[in-house]
Amino acid sequence: MSKACVVGLGKSGVAAARLLKRDGWEVVVNDRGTADVLQQQQQELAREGITVYLGEPFDPEALRPELVVVSPGVPWDVPGLLRARELGIETIGEMELAWRSLADIPWVGITGTNGKTTTTALTAAIFQAAGYHAPAFGNIGYAACEIVLADRKPDWAIAELSSYQIEAAPSIAPKIAIWTTFTPDHLSRHKTLEKYYSIKAHLLQQAQFQVFNGDDLYLRNVGKLMAEPVHADACWTTIHGQSNLIGDPELGLYIEDAWVRTQKELIMPANLLKMPGNHNLQNLLMSVAAARFAGIDKQAIAHAVSTFPGVPHRLEHICTWQGIDFINDSKATNYDAAQVGLASVKSPAILIAGGEAKEGDDATWLACKNKRQPCC
Repeated sequence: MSKACVVGLGKSGVAAARLLKRDGWEVVVNDRGTADVLQQQQQELAREGITVYLGEPFDPEALRPELVVVSPGVPWDVPGLLRARELGIETIGEMELAWRSLADIPWVGITGTNGKTTTTALTAAIFQAAGYHAPAFGNIGYAACEIVLADRKPDWAIAELSSYQIEAAPSIAPKIAIWTTFTPDHLSRHKTLEKYYSIKAHLLQQAQFQVFNGDDLYLRNVGKLMAEPVHADACWTTIHGQSNLIGDPELGLYIEDAWVRTQKELIMPANLLKMPGNHNLQNLLMSVAAARFAGIDKQAIAHAVSTFPGVPHRLEHICTWQGIDFINDSKATNYDAAQVGLASVKSPAILIAGGEAKEGDDATWLACKNKRQPCC
């Protein structure tokens, strides 16, 4: 029996281990942590015939697996993974493992620094409104291997893909790929902006159809960056009318006179989306573009959009108390995302912010918040 080692005992790691076990591998899992929840998971997997090693770094020379599967949160360049590749041991991410079982169905792959979770959730809602079994997974909702293990195979796979997941999944070739935004982030892992860019560009280069947020500054100037992911028939989107489109205008999708439309067709009123902010209108356009590539009709799109509740922790309205709206935007974990969320709130605002500082330019965010009430 061939041996596989899963590195990282998170949600993705557990799903990967179970999938490998189902497919006939001898499976071991390695995690440096020792928390109580990990020990409980260790006992549960042991009952399934899966060995879990806790509290020690991954050592490929001791375990000698033929395949290593890495959870998304584990850095790609930790010593054990570097050594595994030096030894010629195939080393892949959990998303790549899932792709190998789901490559025969069409995928929508959504990536970007900000906006990808909302775009993924809305895209899945549209496809589901059209009657497809189209679960959202990856960096949102289910782990990818959980979808493989489910009783019913999807009609479409709607995958939110972080740079970590793309980096470890070189074979994924979605039918449709969406790139939402690109700003400096995760540089502690990827080291340079160019490396971070090239990882995301790889996913777009693999896709049959491409959708780009044409209102994103970096993506509008994509030709000036290191990689060139754009196909000639890519769909560019903009909320600022047809005159702001780039690329082939016949393929573009835009908002004009309060309508989501193409050059030839009105698709739906833009105000059917109840989420605030221009950035959410950008997310809307990209989801609609993916649906159009998939041949989904306008009625299903409009129904899904009008009933879409939004995504938790992203401009999520918690309550109104004494005339004050309390809004949770805690998934805004970098300056750009925080600035976009704050700019979407039109009333006077008190901002409560904190956390670990990241790479990036805070000038726009500071300028935006300085127009508001003092921050905490």
